[in-house]
Amino acid sequence: MTPLADLFRALADPTRLRIAQLARNMELTVGELAQVLEQSQPRVSRHVRILAEAGLLERNKEGSWVFVRFAGGRQAEAVGALIDAEPPVEDLERLEAVRHARVSAAEAYFDAHAQDWDRLRQLHVADSEVEAAILGLLSQRPIGRLLDVGTGTGRMLELLGDAAAEAVGIDRSADMLRAARGKLEAAGLGACPVRQGDMLTLPADGQSIDTVVLHHVLHFAERPGEAIKEAARVLAPGGRLLIADFAPHTREELRREHAHVRLGFADEAVDGWMHAAGLTARPPVHFEGALTVTIWLGEKPGGVATPEDQKKDFA
Repeated sequence: MTPLADLFRALADPTRLRIAQLARNMELTVGELAQVLEQSQPRVSRHVRILAEAGLLERNKEGSWVFVRFAGGRQAEAVGALIDAEPPVEDLERLEAVRHARVSAAEAYFDAHAQDWDRLRQLHVADSEVEAAILGLLSQRPIGRLLDVGTGTGRMLELLGDAAAEAVGIDRSADMLRAARGKLEAAGLGACPVRQGDMLTLPADGQSIDTVVLHHVLHFAERPGEAIKEAARVLAPGGRLLIADFAPHTREELRREHAHVRLGFADEAVDGWMHAAGLTARPPVHFEGALTVTIWLGEKPGGVATPEDQKKDFA
């Protein structure tokens, strides 16, 4: 807990108060904050550092960019409630310009890649069928804290974010993350942060996540069993791991053109990896097509997570 005097000292500067209020609205890069505040990046970085040291902001480095968001936790939330008056009108107008730029950049990215994605979609069942099944499987109980691994364009956050208590997406690709942020902003889900990360080193404490999703990402894994083991590590007791991916196939062009490492997975392989990771595998669901899509669901024994487990934060 940060001493109250330090908290108030951190917020006493008008610029730092504006930064804190802006961070309550959406996750921003230091450069975007400088744009909204019309101040230099070094100056804004210094203010951000002071707020972070006071426990009011969290910083996440993504390549050469640093993303800033308002911190979680009881103390930060109490302070946030005190400063939730709207930022100055000029700040809100420039913030809207940042949001619009993100959405426009995302649309341009999707337009540039739409042809490739459309060709791939033609090989398997409609996304809507698979997504309906995912919703059906996960809606049997609360989704709780959601971690979408390999979030890509953020589609699973779009699908499940509203039903989750908290939702975070990770992806290795900075381009994908920028596209996902724009898409989520357009969908009114700007409160769902996305971060750069790897499926083998998830940014979450052990036993802290209620639902982990690996949607069409496991086929990029050199060591899929290790990816499942890492997902199981962060699951809370009673937590669920949902994997949607291809059944075994022989489409070698997916290695050449889409960098797939694995040409699908047999049920026995996924069930074995889940068992080795301490999960109970449920019967898989198959959607047949030129490429068969399978949904596998694993559950971590132990019942419902304790309140203390649910309070654990993403790293």
